[in-house]
Formats: sequence, structure tokens, C-alpha cells
Amino acid sequence: MYDNLRKSDPEVFEAVLKEVKRQHEGLELIASENFVSEAVLEALGSPLTNKYAEGYPKKRYYGGCEYVDMAEELARERLKKLFGVPYANVQPHSGTQANMATYFAVMKPGDTLLSMKLDHGGHLSHGHPVSFTGQYYNVVHYAVSKETERLDFDQIKSLALEHKPKVIVCGYSAYPRVIDFKKFREIADEVGAYLVADIAHIAGLVATGNHPTPYPFAHFITGTTHKTLRGPRGGFILASSDELGALIDKAVFPGMQGGPLMHVIAAKAVAFNEDLQPSFKEYNDQIVKNAKKLASVLMENGLKLVTDGTDNHLMLIDLRKNNLTGKEVEKMLGEAKITVNKNTIPYDPQKPFITSGIRVGVPAITTRGMKEKEMEEIGKMIAEIINSKGDLEVIKNVKMKVEEMVESF
Repeated sequence: MYDNLRKSDPEVFEAVLKEVKRQHEGLELIASENFVSEAVLEALGSPLTNKYAEGYPKKRYYGGCEYVDMAEELARERLKKLFGVPYANVQPHSGTQANMATYFAVMKPGDTLLSMKLDHGGHLSHGHPVSFTGQYYNVVHYAVSKETERLDFDQIKSLALEHKPKVIVCGYSAYPRVIDFKKFREIADEVGAYLVADIAHIAGLVATGNHPTPYPFAHFITGTTHKTLRGPRGGFILASSDELGALIDKAVFPGMQGGPLMHVIAAKAVAFNEDLQPSFKEYNDQIVKNAKKLASVLMENGLKLVTDGTDNHLMLIDLRKNNLTGKEVEKMLGEAKITVNKNTIPYDPQKPFITSGIRVGVPAITTRGMKEKEMEEIGKMIAEIINSKGDLEVIKNVKMKVEEMVESF
């Protein structure tokens, strides 16, 4: 494997080889990461990367697109079937670009966007000042309840009535509980807003019935094809009608992107076919079981979780009572070959690059075949390092346990 790369560019070959080794020898607990199949990797590395195909199937601005058209049609049809929706666009290069195109489809600069604050679980593309959204639109943020750390629909409704947003965004990157899309739609209808559900993190759970679907409540559904969908890195947009879909097509191309990445779209099609199989339902069922087990073990071992648990694939550990920062704990766990990311928590006193929390997710380790038994061990190892405040001997012992555990997977 990689023989041509090894001969042509030994430096890049070395970087690839070391990354493969890192992924194999450690525990990947970053909630947004997963492991794709060999079939997906083959499609990603196919000669479809050579083809320019601006436009859409049968409506291209280049000749010779008849075969890449086949790949894109397969991706669109499979994605529609997966979510039971009438329209899909598979061209966005990322989740952020999927959100960008959706905003562009129905908003003008200066329009109001109502969305979750970043440190409460939202995403940069939901209106943060450093993002294009914060610069193009008038952004109003809602927050979670200080008492429950869950969505506060009274506050959301009040803000919507006051500010009359053009778009309301729900769906998050660090919120561990079920989202009530019906309630959001009721608020959107009351103020005449479009509802956008960003399901980048929970897409696989939604597709398999492990989380309620935003369809038909959301006018638009955006997401990523990696994370819980276990496909290549990329984005997608779904719409609740063909009429709304036509707005999306125009916003994606020519509005925001040029030529689509046809090798990535082919890999998306492969992944969606995998997602339509019964085994994918079993996989996402196990994700939920693993997350709940891991959360309970962490709490049993004295750690505080935001919302005191999880309903999906991720959890947030609140480190304030441990007098540690997310940056410190990310480094400690990393030294033991446990990869997580520092993450802000609701009402976080720390800066975003420091944080008072870490985010932990189970999609990747579930793909490797780990189940509740391993979650018990992993939870104890994480708690041991945090509770010892990064004692070097503890980290050394945990690292040995991690290396032994992953050999079986």
C-alpha cells in the first residue's frame, strides 16, 4: 500500500504512515471523527478527482461528465432515501459551506439570524463574530438554561418574537441532549422564519431512528458526511420541498462554489449505500449504548458532565471543580494516547483556546468494535488521569492499558 507515494514523496509518505500508526495505536474520542471503510477510501483516491464538472447532473458546463453524473445521481438518491426527504444536494465541501449556501439561499446581508451561542454548543458558522455569518448577518444568540444546561424554549421564543429573525438555526456541535425540532418549527412559523436544522453531528443517529428527525419540521437540513454518517469529509443539504431545493442548487452553484469534488461525491455515494444497510442501524444503536455507558462511568468516578449525561454520541466534561482547564486535560489524555478536544462549556469563564471542558465522543471507537465493556475501562482511565491531576505515573500506566486494549481491535 502507498508504494507509489513512498517512491515519489518519502516525506509525505512518512506523515501518512505516522498518522495511520497514531490512529491505530490510540483511542480516538473526538466526537467529530470516525473511520471510513476501504471502499470509501478507494473512491476518494479514484481518477474521478481528475474531472471538472461545474453544474449538476445532465446540466454541466463541461463535456465528458456522463460517468461522474452517475456517481452524483447515486449519492443524491441514496441520501434522499436515507433521510426520507424529497431533495438533496451533495456538492458542499463541508458543513460550514452547507450552512453558508443555505443562508445565501434565503437571506440577504443584514438579515437577522437566531442561533445558539458557540460556548453553549453552537458552531462558528451559526453566527460567531469571526465567521462570515457574524460579518454578513445581524446575529442574535440564545443560550441554554443556567440551571439545567438544556435548551430554554421560553427564551428562544421570546428572542424570536422580539427580533423577528429571517432564519432560526437549531442543531449543534456540543449539545448532548435530544433536540425538539417540532417546537422550533412552531416558533419559526409564529415569526415567519425559515428553520435550518444543522445535524452534522447527529446525522447517523437521525438516519437510524436514534434521534428524532428534523423532517418535515425544518425547511432546510444541513450536515456533514463524516462524523456519525461514517463517510468522507464533506457536506450536504436537504430541503423539505423541491421548490426550496431549487433555491439551494442556485446558492451552491454558481452562488458559492465552482467545480464539485467528484471523487469525494463518489465516496459519499459509497458511504450512503453502507448507511442504508441493516449493519449501520446496529452500529448507531451501539453508539448510543456506548455513550450512555461511558457517561455513567465518568459520573460514577466523580466527574461532572454538562446536563448530567447524554442522549447522543457525545458528552462534555465540566472540569471547573477539578481546577483544571480543557487545554491541560487534552494534553494529559493525549500523553496516554487518548485523543479528545478541549471544549467550551455553558457559561465558561475561560477563553476558547483554554476552556473549562473537554468533549468526548464514541463514533470512532464504536467503529473499531468496542462496546460497553471497553467503555467501562475507558471511563475509568479518563477519570483516573483527571482525578490525579495528570500524575505522570498514572498517565504512564493508563498509556500501557490503552496500548494493550487497542491491540484487540
